[in-house]
Amino acid sequence: MDTLATGLTFRDATDADVDDLVTLIESAYRGEASRAGWTTEADILEGQRTDPEGVRAVIKAPDSRLLTVEREGRIVACCQLEHRGDHAYFGMFSVSPALQGAGLGKVVIAEAERQARADWGVAEMHMTVISVRDDLIAWYERRGYRRTGRMTPFPYGDERFGIPLRDDLRFELLVKELG
Repeated sequence: MDTLATGLTFRDATDADVDDLVTLIESAYRGEASRAGWTTEADILEGQRTDPEGVRAVIKAPDSRLLTVEREGRIVACCQLEHRGDHAYFGMFSVSPALQGAGLGKVVIAEAERQARADWGVAEMHMTVISVRDDLIAWYERRGYRRTGRMTPFPYGDERFGIPLRDDLRFELLVKELG
């Protein structure tokens, strides 16, 4: 095991984690704090990325889990896994901005894929990414995900998902065969 993965604990989130998870997710995507990492959406979206109700809903939903990653007792990353029949959905992926670029995300996504295969026997992982996020899509492509060209509209007007700073946002479905 490489040093990056040493000392990481993977577990399912609980209600007690909600506030820390909201703080982590917001820090990875929104506002000035997010600019410390490379996954920021601060140039395309303002407002919130999630809220306590949204995180709690993922924790409580059937066939869903919020995989939480701790190092030295502190939550440093998370991702949503949802069993959807023959595939799993991967979302709400967040890595602490201070730790981005060091390979932690690769470790987390590999563990999420492993758990989805082992626990649900799924053949594919699906995710949606804002289509203008070229660097992020390229990162997922290097992990084996492929662009499908299948788009869904961004929920303009629903501030639970943020306040768009541009009018061309859409979600693209990315898929990976889990072999």
